[in-house]
Amino acid sequence: MKTSDPRSALWSTTAAPAPETPPLEGDRRADACIVGGGFTGLSAALHLAETGVDTVLVEAEHPGFGASGRNHGQVVPGYSKHSPDEIVAKLGKERGEALNRWVQDSAALVFDLIRRHGIDCDVVHKGWLMPAHNAERLAVARAKHDQWAARGAAVDFLDRDQTAEITGSPHYIGAWMHRGGGNIQPLGYTRGLARAAQKAGAAIHGASPALSIERGNGRWQVRTPGGTVTAEKVVLATNAYGGDLWPALAHSIVPVRLFQSATAPLSDNIARSILPQGHSISDSRRALWSFRKDRDGRLVVGAAPLFTAGVRGPVNRIVGDHIKTVFPQVGDVALEHIWDGRVAVTTDRLPHLHELAEGLYAGLGYSGRGIAMATGMGKVLAERVRGKSLAELPVPATPLRPLPLHALSIPLARLTIAWHRWQDRG
Repeated sequence: MKTSDPRSALWSTTAAPAPETPPLEGDRRADACIVGGGFTGLSAALHLAETGVDTVLVEAEHPGFGASGRNHGQVVPGYSKHSPDEIVAKLGKERGEALNRWVQDSAALVFDLIRRHGIDCDVVHKGWLMPAHNAERLAVARAKHDQWAARGAAVDFLDRDQTAEITGSPHYIGAWMHRGGGNIQPLGYTRGLARAAQKAGAAIHGASPALSIERGNGRWQVRTPGGTVTAEKVVLATNAYGGDLWPALAHSIVPVRLFQSATAPLSDNIARSILPQGHSISDSRRALWSFRKDRDGRLVVGAAPLFTAGVRGPVNRIVGDHIKTVFPQVGDVALEHIWDGRVAVTTDRLPHLHELAEGLYAGLGYSGRGIAMATGMGKVLAERVRGKSLAELPVPATPLRPLPLHALSIPLARLTIAWHRWQDRG
């Protein structure tokens, strides 16, 4: 089975059952149509339906088919690259601080939705850590901690001993922790969002890929193999799975395949020694190493191989080396699952909100922070559909800029990974 087949993912074997999402049949009118059944689209559908907006969502496969149902499962209240001071320098104080607050609030939104709707997704809300393996990266972690702390965030800076106690690893010399983070079963979360949106009144149709989107007579028409949805407002929530539906949007991001893996369940004594309180790790390496446990004591580890042909061998070696370096008590361990999903990376590593045409909106490009940011973006898009002005939204609208020589973006991204690994050595 290919790693890109969602059945390869651990989450497909442990998620709560999926709701019924029958294909669209016939022609339907609605206030809003959403294309894409990942975190962004499902959050938008839920927030619209809860406010009485007649909403139809069409998804090419099934909710959570893409990266939303295949990621590492960490809910991170922060950026993948930037510090909050950098955001203020880039956007100005008012817009920058609005985005900083939104990033933190989006993580809180995830846990709030889980509680409010009783979503079965193995939630662990204990905190997220960025530990550092050398002094240079510790200084980066310290700066991020200090800047978030200055904004009143629930953060801590940990010394070597405290980091070892929380991680169960002697590898790191310190860390910053955000107590607002945690981890979830991501496919279970998407299915729970879909069920909550249906309960609120949204119609969700799987196996209904959007083949075209056209405007006529003041409304948009989204065509699928089985029918059409005609709506005043349309949200494109396809992220890295948009294909040729709106080519300029697909060419504005770099679609990167990120790989995840999971060991077999570890023995009780070993499992208790690793992340004993249930925290998640995305360390401070430029080519970060990520670790968490699932409910059954499996160690779930991220990987970024340079080449994707015959990838299982390289992933086994990479993950094996990571585990031996960070958690030597595990020893040699076989990987039970290896899978991947495509994430949308933007050149500025910030999420992008686009107004593509009158009544046509898109949000994408979470650059590895998709659970929190995509859920938050869905809420923002719902607010825009309901009439809130762009100036009132916490995420600034971004001009759509297709990347020159887009076909070269993926090999260049792989070269960037190699460069980051060289920088991280030692």
